[in-house]
Amino acid sequence: MKKQKAQEINKVPLYDSNGKKASTLELDKDVFTGEVNKSLLYQVTIMYRANQRRGTASTKTRGEVAGAGKKPWRQKGTGRARVGSIRNPVWRGGGIAFGPRPRDFRYTLPKKMKKSAFISSLNAKVKSKTFLAIEDIYLEEPKTKRISKILAGLRIKMKERVLLLVKKIDRNLFLASRNIKTLTLKKVEEATALDVLSSTHLVMTKEALASLKKGKESK
Repeated sequence: MKKQKAQEINKVPLYDSNGKKASTLELDKDVFTGEVNKSLLYQVTIMYRANQRRGTASTKTRGEVAGAGKKPWRQKGTGRARVGSIRNPVWRGGGIAFGPRPRDFRYTLPKKMKKSAFISSLNAKVKSKTFLAIEDIYLEEPKTKRISKILAGLRIKMKERVLLLVKKIDRNLFLASRNIKTLTLKKVEEATALDVLSSTHLVMTKEALASLKKGKESK
């Protein structure tokens, strides 16, 4: 049973640029093993999201807010509570105690972990049947209608998020795809596990899949 499942995972339909099934493509068994490391995907996802944080949230302390440093009234004899400064955090308009300050949330994980997570994300797409392989995408003119027609041929709705991974990005393909908000075009060596998991459908060209066999999926 395991061998049969592995064979099913390693074979996917190969579509042409018109969205028609051209043949069956056998995936690399060393890359598409069918194993999905959920724990690793979680760690890598948290890292990528943390690296996207700007960390610009900031509040002023009592030393930074406007206001004089003079004592509002004398210490004793007024019947009121003692106060040393109007910039006291207790007062309205005073400084903020323990508020957020600008900080860097970035951190990194070993390259092997990121590579393994990327491979796991690809296997997850194949298992969920949201992985599509296409022979090649060649555009004579930078027409968005052409890209839309290809996605429609692959039975992908325009509202669904699509990640298109290619080996090389030419000018016509870049110009034609940038007008589709739900489409993300990337080189296969620049894509991450978060890019794959964030998409509804993953579309890869045959040439991009061939580059995975050579171990060029550096993250």
